[in-house]
Amino acid sequence: MRAAAVFGLNVSEKHLQQFQQDSSTTWLKSLPANQDAADAILIFGGDGTVHCHLSDLVRLQLPVLVVPCGSGNDFARAFGLRNTSVAIAAWKTFASGGGNIRVSDVGVIAPMSEPAPRQHYFCCVGGVGLDAEVARRANQLPRWLRAHGGYALSLLPTMFQFAPVSMKISCYGNSAQAKPIILAAFANAPTYGGGMKIAPRAQLDDGQLDLCTIRGINPLKLLCLFPTIYFGKHLQMPEVEYRQTTSLRIEAEQPLDVYADGEYVCKTPIEVSVTPGALRVITP
Repeated sequence: MRAAAVFGLNVSEKHLQQFQQDSSTTWLKSLPANQDAADAILIFGGDGTVHCHLSDLVRLQLPVLVVPCGSGNDFARAFGLRNTSVAIAAWKTFASGGGNIRVSDVGVIAPMSEPAPRQHYFCCVGGVGLDAEVARRANQLPRWLRAHGGYALSLLPTMFQFAPVSMKISCYGNSAQAKPIILAAFANAPTYGGGMKIAPRAQLDDGQLDLCTIRGINPLKLLCLFPTIYFGKHLQMPEVEYRQTTSLRIEAEQPLDVYADGEYVCKTPIEVSVTPGALRVITP
């Protein structure tokens, strides 16, 4: 068995030692150059680390195990990889020929303003509006604080300062009218921000993106709405629109920041699509 280990920020090789009990495994401590250089890849980090290496993971098509060591671990959690112990058990099963692999779709963001748009992959959730501003502020917090409610801490002051933005969001290439939107999130996985169920119906292998938009509402009502997202109950509110699509386009009068998996990606206008079965994930 040949395995490659990739480490996120503030993650040391000490995390790898628990996976090195089997002396028959040869370890490469970087991404393999090609598909023939390894049998599997272990990503030690959170959603941001997966996001950073996602284009290479899609290109290599090797089985990937995400060891949840980051401030946000929503992608790992979506596959039942709740902690390092579960990841170790999953690795042992895989290394012994257990065949415990699932396929996952990945989302694709293409900036329309670029002459030859470069594709940006994402594994969990992308968004514009309030969502992107909260992600920007959360990224400025210390890592420990980000991992312990950083999104919620950043959300509270932001929602009282953020004004709705006129956006045009169209699905399947159909035309759409501009509306005042406070948040638009497009999801491949159900949760983001450390467990917020922004897209509770999303599945990682259905070939669909789940689009959740929140129309402009006053800050106090918004304050009441956001706690419901942790339980996926926000879909019951009239200001929330939810649908599934294979592709969508987001445009605004002024360019807006686009974030995905908690990382800055580009600015609007964008086209978003999904690539079915682009990733092979080692699961419990």
